[in-house]
Amino acid sequence: MWFSGTALNVATVLVGGLLGTFLGDHLPPRLRENAIAGVGLFTMALGVKFAIDSANPLFPLGAIVIGGALGSAAGFETRLNALGALLQRRLAAPDSTSTIAEGFVTASIVFCVGPLTFLGAIRNGLTGDASLLAIKSALDGLSAIAFAATLGWGVLLSLIVIIVYQGGLAAGAALFAGLLSDAQLREMSAVGGLLILGVGLKLLKIRDVQVADFLPAIAIAPLIVAVAGVLGVR
Repeated sequence: MWFSGTALNVATVLVGGLLGTFLGDHLPPRLRENAIAGVGLFTMALGVKFAIDSANPLFPLGAIVIGGALGSAAGFETRLNALGALLQRRLAAPDSTSTIAEGFVTASIVFCVGPLTFLGAIRNGLTGDASLLAIKSALDGLSAIAFAATLGWGVLLSLIVIIVYQGGLAAGAALFAGLLSDAQLREMSAVGGLLILGVGLKLLKIRDVQVADFLPAIAIAPLIVAVAGVLGVR
């Protein structure tokens, strides 16, 4: 079933988010910080794994530069943060120092930007194979515990993004699979790996990368591969 992987993902994030929210006040601050740092380290390792799979490093480089410029001009990061802030104003107490917005934005990016999201949803939608999304679900469930324990229940709002974005990709898998070649999918995966690295840098507080601004790069990557193919560049 095309929605099986997304349904599993929603379930693990829901359970992890609820568990993390419950445990949050009962866990020492240092333990919560270490949990986020551990997720950050793993996130960076996963990003490197996918990023180095590119057949030509110039493809993801071009996609990141062009996509980042387009995303910055469109204000993707600003809009995503604004949406999180709006939800925080509506859902948090008036004088609260709640981290609902931060939890929503961080979790949405981590759970929905990676190559496992795209490739897993496409495979699940096309063949019914949910193996990639099963791996992603386990990772997201563990991450949700760490995020919710530190940032609160705003992490659970990312469930909406997972259902709409990941579920939408799975629903349109036949169309995507018919339009994209293996080479294009590989470069999209490499770009996703770079974005995951950006998320890892944010989680480890090394650099505040505006990851959402680079989201258009995922769509730019297959276009670059197509143009390169016409020009005979491999």
